[in-house]
Amino acid sequence: MMRMDFTTRMRTPILGMIVLGGVLAAAASASANPDRYGDEYEGYGPEAGSLEFTLSGSGSNEEEFDGGAFSLAGSLGYFLTDGFETGARHNMTFFDSDQSDATFAATTRVFAEYHLDFDRVQPFVGANIGIRYGNDGIDETGTFAPELGLKVFALENTFLLGMAEYQIFFEDEDNAADNAEDGQFVYTVGIGFLF
Repeated sequence: MMRMDFTTRMRTPILGMIVLGGVLAAAASASANPDRYGDEYEGYGPEAGSLEFTLSGSGSNEEEFDGGAFSLAGSLGYFLTDGFETGARHNMTFFDSDQSDATFAATTRVFAEYHLDFDRVQPFVGANIGIRYGNDGIDETGTFAPELGLKVFALENTFLLGMAEYQIFFEDEDNAADNAEDGQFVYTVGIGFLF
């Protein structure tokens, strides 16, 4: 029996969760009543000058619990306008198995995103660029990724986040074009706060 790799097995459930979250958020947005917040209510989401902090995590393990992985991610962003955000993002992953030594990998990137404001539901599109590094088993390399996602506001300044990006690894600009077909999809589900 052919065994699917982790990326193939996880792609459908994660995309399903993002789509389901979007459908639920659209339903919540349609039923929202802004009048209940009184005169101070100005809508959901950022304004120019807002700061944003996001946090997400995930984990996995092998069938016999002989090894596994966990990942943490966070970002800090600044809104130059009501819709345009720039900032920095950091991901850390630790994995271990009975077949190899423990490994640490991380990426640190800067990003730019543009958001569409549909009140509680705010899709966005953007890109990021940075560096991947880690311990002995991880090659240090540049990374570039187009990204898209969805923020669903539960409160005026608190939201759930779903995002997908396609990371391309490179050592120089010629190498980036050659490696475009050998990238990886990265999915993020987390929570965020505006200040």
